[in-house]
Amino acid sequence: MASARTASLAFILISVLINVMGLGLIIPVLPKLIATLAGSVEAGAQINGIFFAVYALMQFVFGPILGLLSDRYGRRPVLLASSLGTALDYLIAALTQSIWILFLARVVAGALGASLSTANAYIADISKPNERARNFGLIGATFGMGFVLGPVVGGVLGNIDLRLPFFFAAGLAFLNFLYGYFVLPESLRPENRNHNARSLNPFTALKILGQTPLLRGLTSSLALIFLAFGVLQSVWVLYTAYKFDWKPLEVGFSLFLVGLGGVVVQAVLIRPVVAGLGERRALILGQSVSIFSFTLYGLATQGWMMYAIIVLAAFSNLGQPLIQSFLTREVSPQEQGALQGALAGAQSLTVAAGGLLGGFIFAMVVGLEHAEWLVGLPFFVGALMYLLAAINTTRLFRRTAEATTRPS
Repeated sequence: MASARTASLAFILISVLINVMGLGLIIPVLPKLIATLAGSVEAGAQINGIFFAVYALMQFVFGPILGLLSDRYGRRPVLLASSLGTALDYLIAALTQSIWILFLARVVAGALGASLSTANAYIADISKPNERARNFGLIGATFGMGFVLGPVVGGVLGNIDLRLPFFFAAGLAFLNFLYGYFVLPESLRPENRNHNARSLNPFTALKILGQTPLLRGLTSSLALIFLAFGVLQSVWVLYTAYKFDWKPLEVGFSLFLVGLGGVVVQAVLIRPVVAGLGERRALILGQSVSIFSFTLYGLATQGWMMYAIIVLAAFSNLGQPLIQSFLTREVSPQEQGALQGALAGAQSLTVAAGGLLGGFIFAMVVGLEHAEWLVGLPFFVGALMYLLAAINTTRLFRRTAEATTRPS
């Protein structure tokens, strides 16, 4: 039985790696392609924020839907349909000359990209409770490895042609479909399938996040974290290009460091850190590191400083697998897909808001003559969100600790 779980874990990790590489390939070039089609940096920043928000909004709508469908019909068919559809979507994006068709392609990509929550449900299916933090760390490390490889390749290909990474991503997505079709086994046993879940309304699905105090509290912290992450994602390429004149190659290398840091922390360091600090303190540490790294991003005056800050920010990767581990313990096996879909939906909704906010702030400050430090305003706003998340998480853990130690 243990060998079967190990084989299934390897299968899903490879599938996630291929999927994330495809996403990472287009990160260094998509904002510049949008700016090129829009006609200016300012217009590109605003439209990129809209593209980013719509992509995330579609993940909000379809994350819970795909999670519920995977609870009912199994993880494998959801993953296969998403991979094939994504391959076709990337191909359309690579060929179009219209910003509106590119916009529609991002709408479809957002809907299909929500299947990553199904991969998390897959991990919950095959993991024992005491293995979940480690296995979510492995999937986080694999996600990071995809960003090690994807943006670097995308940056190199983007220096040749802005559309070349889209063709390569289409090929990877189709390869992922073939891999899943011929190799990936189903993880959800028939007796654990939830045939009573009828509503595919994403707002209804989000109710699962309010079932327990821990679910409610950590979801609130996650909402703040995802807002900050949305701000960062929407402005990173444009900010570094504007302030440091970075090209796709430099952006790709910076994302290579981000991914490498995630791999090292989540695959190697998470176990000794958790053993030394405990899960709760390790989670607070990860959130605290993000406060300082976001602040430093906004204050950086030279490009090499961004690379140095990325190394520090790597320790923020402690948070995600620990949160996943906490939350999966709060629901039954029949609800793991619904939980992961609801988390993906909440993430997408808040990331969408963060993306719009980041794009708006950056477009505002880049179009005005202010002190140079003000260009980093989006990152200062992100640091504030992480500070609020850390305060909320600390108070949550203090309250739950008091509740468990209080005499009955």
